[in-house]
Amino acid sequence: MDYQSVVIKARRRSSKHSGESRYWRQFKHPVFVKEYAPITSVHFSPSKPHRYATTAATRVQIYAPRTQKLTKTISRFKDVARSGYIRDDGKLVVAGDDSGLIQVFDINSRAILRTLDSHKQPVHITKFSSLSPTHILSCSDDTTVKLWDVPSQTAISTFIDHTDYVRSGQVSTVNPNVILTGSYDSTMRLFDARSGQCEMLMGGRSRADNFPVEQVLMFPSGTAAISTAGPILRVWDIIAGGRCTRALSNHQKTVTTLSLNAQGNRLLTGSLDHMVKVYDVSTYKVVHTMRYPAPILCLAVSPDDTHIVAGMSDGTLSVRRRQAKSEEISQTQTTISTLATDINFTSLPPKHQVKASPDAGEIRIKSQTSKKLKEYDRLLKSFKYSAALDCVLKKNIPPRTTFALIEELIHRDGLKIALAGRDDVLLEPVLHLLLKYVADPRFGEVVADVTSIVLGSQDMYLSVIGQAPLIDSLFLRLKKKMASEVRFQEEITKTKGVLTMILSSATPADSK
Repeated sequence: MDYQSVVIKARRRSSKHSGESRYWRQFKHPVFVKEYAPITSVHFSPSKPHRYATTAATRVQIYAPRTQKLTKTISRFKDVARSGYIRDDGKLVVAGDDSGLIQVFDINSRAILRTLDSHKQPVHITKFSSLSPTHILSCSDDTTVKLWDVPSQTAISTFIDHTDYVRSGQVSTVNPNVILTGSYDSTMRLFDARSGQCEMLMGGRSRADNFPVEQVLMFPSGTAAISTAGPILRVWDIIAGGRCTRALSNHQKTVTTLSLNAQGNRLLTGSLDHMVKVYDVSTYKVVHTMRYPAPILCLAVSPDDTHIVAGMSDGTLSVRRRQAKSEEISQTQTTISTLATDINFTSLPPKHQVKASPDAGEIRIKSQTSKKLKEYDRLLKSFKYSAALDCVLKKNIPPRTTFALIEELIHRDGLKIALAGRDDVLLEPVLHLLLKYVADPRFGEVVADVTSIVLGSQDMYLSVIGQAPLIDSLFLRLKKKMASEVRFQEEITKTKGVLTMILSSATPADSK
C-alpha cells in the first residue's frame, strides 16, 4: 500500500468522525412514504408546528412532522399540481397547476379562497412573499413572472423579459419589491416591482452558461444568490452587479434543488445523481454527503433543523429526523410553558387535556370523544319531529326533557307537524301528558300552547274523534280541566287585583 492511499484513507476516517459529519449523521432512520407520482415540491411552514406540504400529481398533501402522518389532502386541481407553498402564518396554501391556474386554499377547511387565472401555460412556481403576506409570486412556462395581490385577485406587476420557461423564483426576504428568477433561457434576472423592470441580468453571456437554470436561491441578507444549471452550482454577488464569484461542480448530474438550514450557514443541494451534498457557505466546501435511493427532485430543511425531507422521481418521500439537543428541548419547553401561561390552559374544561411535544414544538389540546346523542336529539337533528315527540312521551322520560323538546319544536315551527296525522294510539300519550300537567305551574304556558293546537285544530283528528271511545273521553276530560283551570286563573287574577288595591291603600298609612 503506497503512501498516497494511506493518506486518503486517513482523511476519510477523519472526515467520517468529524463534528460536522457526526451532526449530519444524526438525521437517521429515514421514514419513506410512497406516492404514485414524482414528488416535485416540498415546503415547510415557518410557523410551529412546522407542518410541511408535498406536491405530487394532482394533490398537495400536508404532513405533521412529529408523527409523519398525513393531516390534509388538497386535490381540487384541474391538472398536475405544482409548488404547494404554506404561508408564514401556516393558515393558507398556494399552488399552481399545468393548466396555468393558481389557487389559494385555507389549510384547515381546504376551501378555495382565491383563484388567479392569467397564465396560459403551466405554473411551476407559486410562493407567498414573507414580508407582504397578501402578495404571491408566480413563474410560468409562458415565460412571464407575475406578482399578485391576493385580496383583489389582480397582478401588481408582470415581467416579460425571459424568453423561455421560468421554473424558479423567489421574493427577497429583505425587500418585498425585489424578485429573483431563473429561466431555461440560461439567465437569472433581478426584477423590481416598483419600476416594473429587470434591474440585473446574470448568466447567459458565455457558452459555459448555456444550461437551463433549474433553481435559484437568494441568501437571507439579499447580497448574494445561488443558481443551478446542469451539474454546476454558481454563486453570484448581487452587490457587485451580478458577478459570478464561484462555480462548483461536485454532482455528476443536474442539480434540481437548493435549501439552506435555519442559520443560513449550510447549503444543501439535491441532484439526479441520488446525492444530497452539504456545503459550508463560508468556504463552499462539501462537509457531508447523503445518498438516496432515487433521483432527487426537491428538498427542504425544517425551520428548527430537526427534519430533512426529500422528494424523489419514483414517488418516494424520504423524511430524516434528528433528535433535538437537551438545551434545545429545554428552550422549547420554556417557550411552551410560557405560551401555556399566557393563554391560561388551566381554565379549560376538565375534558380538555393539554399535551406538549418538546421535540416538535407542538401544543396539542386533546379533547375526549363527544357523547353519543340521545335518540330524540338524533331524530330532532334529522327533522323527524313526530318521531322525536313520540320518543319523549315515553314513561321513563322526565317531564323537563319532554317539555324542553316541545319548546324546541315551537321555536322551529314544527309543533303542528309533530301533532298532525296521529291515530288513536299515538294521540293517547299526548292527551295524557296534557291532562297530567295542565295545572302544573312549571309547564303551564307550554301546555296551553299544545292544548290550543289539539283542541283548536280538531280537523287534524277527524278520523279519530267518534271512532275511539277512550280518545273521546280524554278530549272531554281535557276540555273540562282546561275550563276549570281558566276559571281558577280568573279567580286568582281577581284576588291579585284585590290584594294589590289593599296593599296600595295601606302604604300611605304605614308611611305616616
